[in-house]
Amino acid sequence: MSDFLEQMAANSRQRLEAARSIRSEAALLQVTEAMAPAPTLVTHRFDLIAELKLRSPAVGQLKANTEDVASRVTTYARAGAAAVSVLTEPSRFDGSMSHLEQATQALASLNVPAMRKDFLVDPYQVLEARVAGAGGVLVIIRMLSPSGIQEMLECASNVGLFVLLEAFDEADIEVMHRILSPKTTGQVLAGLNCRDLATLQIVPERLIDLAHLLPTHVPRVAESGVVTPEDAARVAAAGYELALVGSALMQGGDPHTLAAAMLKAGRQSRAQ
Repeated sequence: MSDFLEQMAANSRQRLEAARSIRSEAALLQVTEAMAPAPTLVTHRFDLIAELKLRSPAVGQLKANTEDVASRVTTYARAGAAAVSVLTEPSRFDGSMSHLEQATQALASLNVPAMRKDFLVDPYQVLEARVAGAGGVLVIIRMLSPSGIQEMLECASNVGLFVLLEAFDEADIEVMHRILSPKTTGQVLAGLNCRDLATLQIVPERLIDLAHLLPTHVPRVAESGVVTPEDAARVAAAGYELALVGSALMQGGDPHTLAAAMLKAGRQSRAQ
């Protein structure tokens, strides 16, 4: 595990223990059992997971903490995003569970799921996401043992959440293949993040170079490195069914126009 992921994992465990001291896992499960089903992720030829991210460790502040969460996520949904990713990590991304709750409330009437994006280390945190109204969670392969990943997948499946299973390199993808058998239950997406964990810089070429290694029996997600409609067309042509786009939408002037243009370019590329 990289130094960055080790620090994020340590911070995540601290937040986990603090949350457990306030509310038990049994209490969370009881809440989930009384909830209506989570919004379902529906995919087409090519789709976007549009991200709410106030800060990037590599770039710095993207938006102020006063950002209107509800307005931004509904803009994404109305532009056609299949899901909205919401950072809940506070120390390096200025995220919070409050942002996730605001997003799920705003998206409820549009039937678009929000995904909790964080450095999750325990199924308890999957339950936290469900209680907050999320429809999905991110699970990072490199942060967990194979048995730990299976526990996360099983927990997510049990409470009706999709999982974006994230790889960074060939070794992660090998683990992904061992975990994602055709018999895997629940909705799982195979993600490849092209961020270099040593420098935290984006290496877009990795999305193309490693695309052929990803499992093909689940939807594939290009993460990071998609900034323009041309980028969306490029990853769609490489076989990705979705792209997760964060910084480009947060930094741009009109996220609706950019998201719609990315969707159009990706779908046209897939149709060729």
